Formats: sequence, structure tokens, C-alpha cells
Amino acid sequence: MKYDYDLFTIGAGSGGVRASRFAAGFGARVGIAELGPLGGTCVNVGCVPKKLLVYAAHYHDDFAESRGFGWTHSGASFTWREFVARKDAEIARLNRIYGELLDNSGVTRHAGRAVLQDAHTVKVGDRIFTSERILIATGGVPDLPEIPGAEHVISSNEAFHLEALPRRIVIVGGGYIAVEFAGIFQGLGVETTLVYRGPLFLRGFDTDCRKLLTAEMTRRGIRLLFDTRIAQIKVAGKGYRAGLADGGHIEADLFMYATGRRPNTQGLGLEAAGVKLNDKGAVLINDEYQSSAHSIYAIGDVTDRHNLTPVATAEGMALTRRLYGGMNARVDYSNIPTCIFSQPNLGAVGLTEEEARRQGRRIAVYKSDFTPLKHTLTESGEEALLKLIVDRDNDRVIGAHMLGAEAGEIIQGIAVAMKAGATKRHFDETIGIHPTTAEEFVTMREPEPEETAQ
Repeated sequence: MKYDYDLFTIGAGSGGVRASRFAAGFGARVGIAELGPLGGTCVNVGCVPKKLLVYAAHYHDDFAESRGFGWTHSGASFTWREFVARKDAEIARLNRIYGELLDNSGVTRHAGRAVLQDAHTVKVGDRIFTSERILIATGGVPDLPEIPGAEHVISSNEAFHLEALPRRIVIVGGGYIAVEFAGIFQGLGVETTLVYRGPLFLRGFDTDCRKLLTAEMTRRGIRLLFDTRIAQIKVAGKGYRAGLADGGHIEADLFMYATGRRPNTQGLGLEAAGVKLNDKGAVLINDEYQSSAHSIYAIGDVTDRHNLTPVATAEGMALTRRLYGGMNARVDYSNIPTCIFSQPNLGAVGLTEEEARRQGRRIAVYKSDFTPLKHTLTESGEEALLKLIVDRDNDRVIGAHMLGAEAGEIIQGIAVAMKAGATKRHFDETIGIHPTTAEEFVTMREPEPEETAQ
């Protein structure tokens, strides 16, 4: 049978675009469909605009701390509408670049919702296309609560397009998005409360870093309510009032829920095409990204496995290299570095101390917490924490964790060393760059006492 395309991709986010471009580069006939703007969540309502917001919020600290270095200033103010306009212009520029990348690669673009008709057929609007293979790369969407008054809340998607900043905000959640937006809104002058149902946010990250971040956020004026659940939300005057499960209440001008994301699979016709989903709606795939319908593949957040943009792009490259490039390409999911763009940042790669102990490893824990040089002349009080987890049996560094300024930039380099198999001896023999925070990673000589480390 002759198909219209060799590969048809549904979803023009980072993973879908990368896979489509690579496939076309190998000579495949490729089509791609996208309902919204090009670039997906990351470019439009995720990584990029969020990081721009983090930069904007951090000027609050920079202005305050500059006085410790002899600077004087007055009248500094933030204009939300001006920021949004500049942010939107940058996102529009990136949208255009994504379009140009696809066009220059020979990928045919189709604007509109794509719905599977069967395992080889896609309908976009009123047009129907056939393809030998179909790739699902539709990412994820915010998962909002099912509570009375849920219609009054926003998700992170809407947070990027507010008409004006609220005076008071309550953010519900304990993951990346909730913690990052708490720092963003507080830095922009909003009275901020973070509500989380568990005892401590950022589950799965290093406990010492999580505890210090709790202290840092509290010091900045963010109100943290752990072990707290919201039962309902009602309109109260010009704002809202949330009733808590313990009988208390919270009032704010805006409630934002960041309690997780779900795979964006509804309305795609996957079931009709024979694609099996798990109970969360994620596409079930094998080690080659192939679904239960063998002509249909899936990568990225829609599979709900490793929900990070760089993972989706890596999967897209590996898939198309194998299908169209004749390569035995694989993604190595070990030691994936990540960063919470909180204030300060929390960066990590490899195992936490807790994970290593659960695996029964004999480990040595190296830790350094201190006031970075930048803050010694200010009244900031901000601390940094750096931590290495070392396997005693082979001296390999199996985990690195950092809470501090630019942790993401620093951990990226540590991740390369760990991928190359660096040992603690390699770290010890590396000359540090002085004076920097990062040099602490190569100057930690004494492990934590065993009784303390336990």
C-alpha cells in the first residue's frame, strides 16, 4: 500500500518536532499536526516562559542585596504588563523558529486537531492522511482537582497570561511547578501561600536540600502549609475563600493548582486505533517506543515515564535514528540531571542518599553547607548546600545534589562527569575555580560520620 507519509507526527512540541526533523533528514516523507502554537508546553506555557519569570522575580533579591555592595537606588518597580508583552514577543519568535526548522527540514505542517481513524489514518480538520507510521507526541496537560469550587482555580497555563498580578495567591501542590511559581509570585511582590498535602514538598529529591529550601522560602516570606488539604473553594467578595479539611480556611485573590499533569490523550482516537492506555491515560509502549498498535509510536510526556523536555527530544532522536537511520540508538535513562528553578535553585543528578540506602549500597556522604561569598556583604542570610553520594565499593560518585544559586548550571557539568564514570578520587584531584560555590564539589574531603549519615 502506498501511504501519503512515511511518518505522521501528532504534536509539535519539542519531542515531536525533533523526531520529525530527524526523520525527514534521513529521507522520510514526514507530516506533522499541531492544534496550538508550535513548541508545545515547553515553549509556550512551560520551561521557557517560566524561566523568564524566574529571572524577573530574582531582581527583587538582586536590588535588595546590591546595597551591601555600595549601590543605592530608589523607586524600583515591576510592571507586569510590560513583562508579559516582552515575554510574548520572545515566545512568538520561538514559534516562528520552530516553523522554520520544520519547513527547512522538509516536514509538511498541518494546523488543527489530529484524530486517528485507524492505525494508519489521521484526520486533521476535514482532511484525511495515511501514513506507514504514526507518532504520538502530544505531551501533557494540567490535572485540576475534582472539588467543589474547582471552577474558580487556574492552572500554570493561565498563570502566564494573567491580566494583572493578584495581591494574594494560594498555590496548591508540592512539585516542580508549585514550588517554582511560589518563588516567582513572591519575588514579584505577591503575598504567597503554598499548600501541600504531604509533610514536605519535592518528594524524591534530597531531604537535606528540601529542608533547607523550606527554610529559605520561609525566610523570603512565603507561607508554607504542609499536611494541609483544601476541601472546597467559594467566592468571597472580590476574592475566594478555601475551606480546609481540618476546618480552617484561607482567603486569597487567586488560587492556582499545580497538583500534577496528565497525559494529553483524550479525543485523539487512540482506542479506536488499537492503542492501549494505562489507568492514567498514558500510552503504553515497549522499549522501542512502540504502542500496542505496531504502526503507532509514542514519546515524551504522553507516555508519563520521564517527564522532562530533554528526555522527549532524546527519545525522538533515538526513535527516528533507529527507524530511518539504520542505527541501534538508545536513550540512557540513568543519571538524568534536573533542576527546580526555585529561589535558590535545587539541582540534582543520580541517587539521593535515601535511594542509595534503600538499594543496600555501602555509601559515603560528603556535605558542605555555607554562606556563599556573594551574600557575606549583605543581610540576605541565604545558604548553599552541596552534597555528594559515593559508593564505597568502587569510589564512584552516584549522586550529586545542590541547593544554591545557578545549581542547574553547575549540576549539568557534574552530570557529564558522572556519565563518564567519575570517582571521588577524580573529584578530589580536580583543581577548583576559586572563589566559586561550585569548587566545593572538589574540595569536600571528609565524609559525614556514619552514625550521622544513617
